[in-house]
Amino acid sequence: MDLTVRPRRLRSSEALRKMVRETRMDAASLIYPMFVMDGENKVEEIDSLPGQFRYTVDRMDEEIERLLAAGVQNVMLFGIPEIKDEVGSQAYAEDGVVQRALRRTAEKYPEMYLITDVCMCEYTSHGHCGVLCGHDVDNDKTLDLLAKTALSHVQAGAQMVAPSDMMDGRIAAIRECLDANGYTNIPIMSYAVKFASAFYGPFREAAGSAPSFGDRKSYQMDFHNRREALKEAMLDVEEGADIIMVKPAMSYLDLVREVHDMTDLPIATYSVSGEYAMVKAAAANGWIDEDRIVSEMATAAFRAGADIYITYYAKEIAKYMKDGIIG
Repeated sequence: MDLTVRPRRLRSSEALRKMVRETRMDAASLIYPMFVMDGENKVEEIDSLPGQFRYTVDRMDEEIERLLAAGVQNVMLFGIPEIKDEVGSQAYAEDGVVQRALRRTAEKYPEMYLITDVCMCEYTSHGHCGVLCGHDVDNDKTLDLLAKTALSHVQAGAQMVAPSDMMDGRIAAIRECLDANGYTNIPIMSYAVKFASAFYGPFREAAGSAPSFGDRKSYQMDFHNRREALKEAMLDVEEGADIIMVKPAMSYLDLVREVHDMTDLPIATYSVSGEYAMVKAAAANGWIDEDRIVSEMATAAFRAGADIYITYYAKEIAKYMKDGIIG
C-alpha cells in the first residue's frame, strides 16, 4: 500500500505531539469562583461541592494564597449575606460582604485580579434575580439596582464586573452608570448566553440562592434555543460588553464556537457547579480518572473557542498545565 499522507507521523512522540498541538492554554485564562459569607472566623465546606468552601472575609486569605501558589491570579467573588430583603439591599451596601472582601483582597494581594458576579439572587429574600412585581421580576426596576451594585463593587476595588441576572438592557445600564462615575476603563464580562439549566443545582445550595417560588425561566434562556442565544450575545456586544460568556460550558460548546465566530470579543465559558459535582461523584466511586476527565473538559472548552475558562478546578488545571498534561 502506497500511503503518502500519514497523519500518525505527527503522533509518534510526546515532543512532536506537543509541537503540533492545536489548542494551547495558559493559567492566565483561568478564573476561580469563590464564595464569601458574612460572619467571622468561619470556613464551611459545601456539601454538594466537595472540596469547595464558603469563607468569611477574615478567612479568605488561605484560599487566595493557595490560588496564587498554583498560578491562578483571577477570582470571581459571590457574596452570601446574613440579611436578605425584598430588594437585595446588601448587594449594593457599602459594607456588604463582597465590598469588604474586595477591599481586603485588593489591599493584601494586589496581584490578584478581582471580578465580581453582579446579581440579586443571593441577596433577595425571595431568591429571584431582581425586584418583584407580584410574582414576576420587574426588568426595568431591577436595572437600577444592578447598576448600583456594579458601581459599589468597583468603588470597593473590583477590576471587572460580571452581570449574571439576564435582565434585558442591563449591560447598557451598567456601562452608563460606570462611565458617568468615571469608571470608563472597567470592563464588563456579560453572562450573555445563560440558560435555565439543571447544572446549577449545587450552586444554589452553595450560595443559598434557590428561588422561594417558581423558577427563572422567564429570564434565563430555554436550552432548546440556538438563534436566541446568538441574539442575546450580539445585543450585549451592542450595549458595550467587553467579554461575552456562555453558561454552562459542557453542554453548550456548540454555542461557544458560534458566538466565537460571530464576534471579535473574548469569549468566556463557565464550567458550572453541576459539572464539577458530577465529576467529583464519579471520581469518588472510582468510575473515572478525575485528572484526565477535567483535562479533557477544559481542553474541549478552549478548542470550541473559549478564551477564558471559569472553573472550580482552576488550581488543578493550572497544575496540569505546569506538568504538561494539557496546555
